[in-house]
Amino acid sequence: MTALILHGGAGARRERDYTREIAHMREVVTAMKARLDAGASALDVAVETTVRLEDSGLYVAGRGASPNLAGAYELDASLMDGATRKAGAVAALQGFRNPVVAARAVMDRTPHVMLVGEGASLFALDQGLERIGDEDAWFTRAGQGEDNHPPGTLSHGTVGCCVLDDQGRLAAATSTAGVFGKMPGRVGDTPIPGAGSWADGRVAVSGTGQGEYFIRVAACAQVSWRVGAGQTLAEAGRAVIDEIGALGGDGGLIALDRDGTIAHPFNSQGMKRAWLTPDGEIGVEVFGRQDARLTTI
Repeated sequence: MTALILHGGAGARRERDYTREIAHMREVVTAMKARLDAGASALDVAVETTVRLEDSGLYVAGRGASPNLAGAYELDASLMDGATRKAGAVAALQGFRNPVVAARAVMDRTPHVMLVGEGASLFALDQGLERIGDEDAWFTRAGQGEDNHPPGTLSHGTVGCCVLDDQGRLAAATSTAGVFGKMPGRVGDTPIPGAGSWADGRVAVSGTGQGEYFIRVAACAQVSWRVGAGQTLAEAGRAVIDEIGALGGDGGLIALDRDGTIAHPFNSQGMKRAWLTPDGEIGVEVFGRQDARLTTI
């Protein structure tokens, strides 16, 4: 049994056309279904999915980044392997194409969980990771005009995925260019395991939204704790998003459990998302109902 769910951020606005994003998310899920059918691990598929989202330039992550207030592009990412509880992350990474690949290298090739700023960049260089040449030509500034709030507030954009492989292993990955107009050095929830991503033996979770609020409630890890305490995945996810909303924040999350059940609650206008169910059904949604088993397009 395999399953997958991904997101392209919770900043969608109803007046925008998401035809390209819908087609791209379906294409990614279809490609990753083939990888899972061939026996690929949850962790590998989580990274490969996120790389495709980063490279598309359609979402506020990877190539879709906008500069911070100082004109620099600072990227964050994290991933977690539920089977081993190993995690890797980078924050405020500059000059490299795929922050999730750098996060995987931190996980696999260092004794650490997170590297930041200049240290992250020096590590990526040492590992021979792909660099960005002309930044103005590379970055697309995706997400401008979405539900990203007035200047000075916590506008947002992220990508992520959760994967269950045929060995019953769960993994999660999340990547972002951060909030629009962010201060230099700002780090949100995305590179913080427990806040922006989480995977263990019960669930895999990836968040998207105003990261400061996700940090304050340990959003992604809290989903797992709630499931462990007896809530359904849907109940746990909704409770976390409601808690974020009660504090004044917005966003959403995607979650997947070891039985292949998926959940994707949000309190923003919309959340770009797509999924693969254990019976092979592929679904894509931006707005509409927040129950994958009821809405498939």
